Amino acid sequence: MAKITEGTMPYLGYETYYRIVGEKNPNKAPLLLLHGGPGSTHNYFEVLDDLADRDNRQIIMYDQIGCGNSFVDGHPELWTKETWANELVALREHLGLDKVHLLGQSWGGMLAIIYGCDYAPKGVKSIVLSSTLPYNAIWESEQKRRVSYMTAEQQAAIKKAEDTGNYDDPDYLAAINVFMEKYCYGVINEDSPECLTRKKKAGVEPYVVGWGPNEFTPTGTLKDYNYMEKLHSFAYPTLICDGAEDLCSPYIAKMMYDAIPNAKWELFAYSRHMCFVDEGPKYKEILLKWLNEND
Repeated sequence: MAKITEGTMPYLGYETYYRIVGEKNPNKAPLLLLHGGPGSTHNYFEVLDDLADRDNRQIIMYDQIGCGNSFVDGHPELWTKETWANELVALREHLGLDKVHLLGQSWGGMLAIIYGCDYAPKGVKSIVLSSTLPYNAIWESEQKRRVSYMTAEQQAAIKKAEDTGNYDDPDYLAAINVFMEKYCYGVINEDSPECLTRKKKAGVEPYVVGWGPNEFTPTGTLKDYNYMEKLHSFAYPTLICDGAEDLCSPYIAKMMYDAIPNAKWELFAYSRHMCFVDEGPKYKEILLKWLNEND
């Protein structure tokens, strides 16, 4: 089992937690993982720990400020794309990651796109965009299209919450649970990997302030996120991954595939929003092949 090293980095007067699996290998750039949310945690990425041993490659994950072991609350002014992108810049410098592969899932993929387009980082060997999006409007419209397939009662509960601003109504919460179970993640039980069942300190404030109240209402500081045109000059080898029943629908994935020069695209037929969980063995084989082709 690869060595696991944990630590923190000072950032904006707080602490950013990171977790490193394995040792540095001068012949293979580390894989740095950017989790979703905003406000989720690194936890689910621990299903990829074994890649460190299998590929003799360092795997690095962290909790972005506002969640998990980097929890901060009561500071809505923090929850902007600049806060999270500058944190990524600082972490690379702190850990001496001169060369790196990036894998961003969901919001983490948005962060990778923001970082690649606006910061022109050096030493990025490749980027994996896993279940993410190029601009908000297409994400919103695709989720609302799917909401239209739900029962009349569920649609009414969602509309009522949107009309009243009461997103705590039990009927609304029940409808959202049905939606997320179909397109985001399945039921987590005692047979699930420990990293998924472990209690986590999610960043509710970063999610609501940064994104919005749910997946199809982007009203937060990221509401103007639109990198569609910039992706036409995206200068990094890029692998796009998504699931057939993913929040990132095949239509959204194809938009990124068509926009990014020489991108590759893997569609996981039996996956929702966490392909590396739903189809772990296949995801890992594809990822290992990709990383070694782009070292």
